[in-house]
Amino acid sequence: MIKLLYKPLGMVFGALGGVLAGFLFKRLWKLVGREEDAPKATDEERRWREVLPAAALQGATLAVVKAAVDRSGAVAVRKATGTWPG
Repeated sequence: MIKLLYKPLGMVFGALGGVLAGFLFKRLWKLVGREEDAPKATDEERRWREVLPAAALQGATLAVVKAAVDRSGAVAVRKATGTWPG
């Protein structure tokens, strides 16, 4: 029953986490890449060595934020109900 109730909340928090990850990546890229926007994979003017690190940083940022959001949600459910939702 807890799992069933947790799923919709998990989806909402996942979407919010995606927005947060996008914001965080933009901030990180400004620091690391020293540019306003990260290079797009389809930008003909950019080289592989520019595009791939940007994609790796973006993927890592999304994965870390997703894990933090998922874990925080599960811990909150356990605190509220005494049951782990996983």
